[in-house]
Amino acid sequence: MSNAIPGLPSGTPNLTSGIGTGTGAGVGTGAAGDTDFMSTLRNAMDQVGELQSEADGKVAQLLTGNGQDVHSTMIAVQKANLAFEMMVQVRNKIVQAYQQVSGIPF
Repeated sequence: MSNAIPGLPSGTPNLTSGIGTGTGAGVGTGAAGDTDFMSTLRNAMDQVGELQSEADGKVAQLLTGNGQDVHSTMIAVQKANLAFEMMVQVRNKIVQAYQQVSGIPF
């Protein structure tokens, strides 16, 4: 099964690229699984930040008259917006999973 979504440019964050790459299976994979998960999240957040910086730069260039055109600026802004919204949804799912796990009696 491919992790790529058809129609999306390759510059969008791929949040599933590091999932399942840990050394263990199931609960308690240890530090290696934690490192893979954290690095995947960190890389995704970095990509969202890069898209936002790119969009900010294009908007600034457009406002100063040095920009390419309105279309490429709007596309960059929408890509950054979509990536941010996706990251917020991932955060919401992580918080929801934490709340469910914390409610399990031991």
